[in-house]
Amino acid sequence: MPGQPIPSELKEKGLIWLLPPYCWSHRQIARKLKISASVVSKWRCELVEQGLLPENEKITSVDVEDWTPERRFSVVLETATLSEMELADYCRRTGLFVEQVKEWRAISIQAHEKKLTENIRTDRALRDAKNKLRELEKELKRKDKALAEAAALLILREKFKCPLGQQRGRLTPLLERRKIISLIHEAVINGARKSQACRCIGISVRTLQRWTNGKVITTDRRSDTVNRSPRNKLSEAERLRILELCNSPEFASLPPNVIVPTLADRGIYIASESSFYRVLKSANQLKKRSRECQYKRPDVLRAVAPNQVWSWDISYLPSGVRGQHFYLYMIVDIYSRKIIAAEVFASESGKHAAELLQRAIWNEKCSSSNLVLHSDNGAPMRSYTLLAKMYALGVLSSYSRPRVSNDNPYSESLFRTLKYCPWWPENGFRTINDARIWVNRFVNWYNFEHKHSGIKYVTPAERHQGNDMKILAARKAVYQLAREQHPERWGKHLRNWDYISEVYLNPEKEAA
Repeated sequence: MPGQPIPSELKEKGLIWLLPPYCWSHRQIARKLKISASVVSKWRCELVEQGLLPENEKITSVDVEDWTPERRFSVVLETATLSEMELADYCRRTGLFVEQVKEWRAISIQAHEKKLTENIRTDRALRDAKNKLRELEKELKRKDKALAEAAALLILREKFKCPLGQQRGRLTPLLERRKIISLIHEAVINGARKSQACRCIGISVRTLQRWTNGKVITTDRRSDTVNRSPRNKLSEAERLRILELCNSPEFASLPPNVIVPTLADRGIYIASESSFYRVLKSANQLKKRSRECQYKRPDVLRAVAPNQVWSWDISYLPSGVRGQHFYLYMIVDIYSRKIIAAEVFASESGKHAAELLQRAIWNEKCSSSNLVLHSDNGAPMRSYTLLAKMYALGVLSSYSRPRVSNDNPYSESLFRTLKYCPWWPENGFRTINDARIWVNRFVNWYNFEHKHSGIKYVTPAERHQGNDMKILAARKAVYQLAREQHPERWGKHLRNWDYISEVYLNPEKEAA
């Protein structure tokens, strides 16, 4: 009895698996399609007759299910630092799928985490116990110090009762100054801080320093002076009128810089804005009423070697469709200006940022080295996925202030260089693969050919490898030789080719 005919869909699958890049064996295809191996052999003969396969080609493909764990682990290690394009190329050359490699990588990480879980728990418990003991010791010392200070201040209050009141700028006789200085000195010896002792008595530390200037207690010289009123001083009636206007229902919620022009439009002028402010301040009516939030300036970050401070950001790459963009993720070392990692994705997400950061850390071999990663306050930068990956890799975070554009200058400058280079495509990128190829070309040029002005015109790769010191020394020697040959053509000093030993991110004026 003849067999059932094979559906055309199964035959098409079998023919595809016989051709490159799959090149599956006859048994593997027969097992997948649940047919006889002889049928697959006939299909191969048809492909040979059509010229699509060589006649004596050996089947070298290995069933992925037959790969040993050792071989799968070696594939994971080989592809750990590859980008998306490099991984796709590797999979085509080895007959694998990208999804299979990613699945093997996840299985390897999960197996490694199971072994480390117990050790991590033990280390964490020990570390927590040490931290708790350290905090308890610190708290005990603080309480002992606070107790001694409280006792000293209590004794100081009992010994000294200020006879002159607590007014600012009061006159203090010489005998009273000597008594105050001796009591403060005694309280400091007994454990009180000088600032707290001065506050307890009612003077400032600067007043105490002025009294003991040159180790000689001086008298108050204001008792001999005569206070003179300035000629342009406002009269009491004018001051009262200013207060009445400022507290009137019409101007109760307006500042002086609005009140004065409004009165001028009505033909009334009493005093300037600064005089209004002074009168309000003297009447204790100049309190801040706005609800503006004050943001702290980011800490100064200092790098003296590669892989100490990185900066990263995301920039738009235009596509062929208006309104659609690709997203360029880029990490740069601020010390050497080298692009550590760069990748183009179709969307913004913390997951992509975490993958790029992990690849960069593995490439530079700088895990758990207290590396600082600086960025702005975008959603991918603040995502929990990226923060968890940074914690696992031992990377510290640093962020710019909200709505401050110059807190991340290295990444912004790099994107400016990228988008103004001569071969930037004016019409955008057709596909994401075109964008990735273009970015790879730019990274190679920037790291290995571009003479960067911020690092004395050496390439970022030369500085990252520590070769810039020799290059700058040789360059300086060439300049010195040229000046010796023609000294009349040179000024007093040579061009500065000194080695840059440290780089700052968000520096103060002194550090800059």
